[in-house]
Amino acid sequence: MKKTILLIIFTIIGVTLISIFICNSIVVDTAKLKLYSNINEIPFRRIGLLLGTSPTMANGYTNPFYKNRIIAAEALIRERKIKYLIISGDNGRREYNEPESMRSDLIKLGIDSNILYLDYAGFRTFDSIKRLKEIFGQDSVTVISQKFHNERAIFIAEHEGMDAIGFNARDISPRDGLTTELREKLARVKVFIDRWFSTKPRYLGQKIAIPN
Repeated sequence: MKKTILLIIFTIIGVTLISIFICNSIVVDTAKLKLYSNINEIPFRRIGLLLGTSPTMANGYTNPFYKNRIIAAEALIRERKIKYLIISGDNGRREYNEPESMRSDLIKLGIDSNILYLDYAGFRTFDSIKRLKEIFGQDSVTVISQKFHNERAIFIAEHEGMDAIGFNARDISPRDGLTTELREKLARVKVFIDRWFSTKPRYLGQKIAIPN
């Protein structure tokens, strides 16, 4: 009995690890020619999509992922690599608003508020990409986040029939971002589960028009 239980456990672990490896490899391969870290090399896209994250960490310090995404978005706008920016993030609680926080920080840096559009229902990356197409009517985009995040976003966009590239915000050290990296591997498996079950965004709503 004990041997049977151990066999089942090891089988589950083995299948899980193989699934993570396969899903990760497919996502990386899909995005590898569509990622840019040099502002001078990335082509122009009319729309940028800034993916949200918390401004602060649990210890109250500034979240470096957040800070570096703001820097990357500002650079793209100033270098005229994008014309409009959609900021998509979580606003699931009254006291927590990722899009508004990012908008405020970009305006403080001198970015024109008229080119900024907020998506308050980007509860996760899947929702942000689906809403970009369904609500904002876009099929071509520059996604702005860290490389690992951009890879997954591009994979989702590709399977939604969108032309997506990614601009990589500066990452943090592997040691400091270990938890995020581990969570990302599981998120990549979830992408395939979402496709398998034809998952829908948590919320859609009315369409939002962006000028040409």
